[in-house]
Amino acid sequence: MNFQESIMSIAIDIAKNGKQKVSPNPIVGCVLVKDGQIIGEGWHAEYGGPHAEVNAILNAKSNPIDSIAYITLEPCCHEGKTPPCVEFLYENGISDIYIGTLDPNPLMSGNGVRRLKNLGINVTVGVLEKECKALNLGYNKWIQTGLPFVIGKVAKSNDNKMGADNKSQTKITGYYANQEVHEMRANVDAIMIGKNTAIIDNPHLTVRHVQGTNPLRIILDTNRTLPLNLNIFRDNYTDTFILCTEKKFQKHRTSFGTFIPVKEDPNEKLNPKSVLECLGKEGITSILIEGGPLLMNSFLKENLIDKYYEFISIENIENGKLFSPILDLNMWQQEDVTILGKDKRVTYVRKEICLQES
Repeated sequence: MNFQESIMSIAIDIAKNGKQKVSPNPIVGCVLVKDGQIIGEGWHAEYGGPHAEVNAILNAKSNPIDSIAYITLEPCCHEGKTPPCVEFLYENGISDIYIGTLDPNPLMSGNGVRRLKNLGINVTVGVLEKECKALNLGYNKWIQTGLPFVIGKVAKSNDNKMGADNKSQTKITGYYANQEVHEMRANVDAIMIGKNTAIIDNPHLTVRHVQGTNPLRIILDTNRTLPLNLNIFRDNYTDTFILCTEKKFQKHRTSFGTFIPVKEDPNEKLNPKSVLECLGKEGITSILIEGGPLLMNSFLKENLIDKYYEFISIENIENGKLFSPILDLNMWQQEDVTILGKDKRVTYVRKEICLQES
């Protein structure tokens, strides 16, 4: 790793301080270097607040004139909730800028770089580009398609079962796997489950095993028949969206959640594509699906899941009837395997996404 990459890696690390605090905007980190020494660091800390570049300059311990900025994402050049960062960088005498990746936002997408060069600033793009893109998988997809980045997660036994049946709760994985799942929750905007999981498990869907902010909870309840004494409606840990059919209901908010109408498919189930379109309009850029096989398969069938995790126990579930989805390996590529105590986590990425990143 050369000097530029080592500084960009610091910018990547500090960008993560903005996780779940700036969505649907991207998380961004910025490091200022002068005479070979870091003089300032900043990140996008809250939605609508100053951007990473501004915070780094304001935090600088010495005059930023003639310093070099390392920024994970292309600086903005348009007026939004804050003034354009390219002008702020120029006005504060930044001489050179290293950028991790371009901003896929159509308002940007190279325009910030062109503006910086027109102002006489030396610009280099592509330092740790893959790592910088990985910071904002949700934003990158959402800003280009209007749809959130979708992660599927299942816990299953060694013999590919998610439980004994769909009427009882079965504990499958251990502490380390559960902790990893909570870490995943802390990195998305929302968690989605179906009606049956809400009834059988009565979950809180929080990040109680790790540090982080509880994500929004999304429950699919076509005809709004869930009992209102469930934890997701009463615990006040975070907001809850209840997705229901648009044939019967209109959007409205209550003390226990927000009801959002969605189109049905021909089988009178909520249409998965419509679900994501509605959530994208709500500014949700990333979702973790933790539902049962029926919900998971409905999204897999429509090719709407971008990344998929299997948490696998070494134990079997004898006479189990609730089978885990089986991935089509013509469409999915195994990315890695991680050992978590007695369990393991297998990660899959859609092959078309792998091709886009290569």
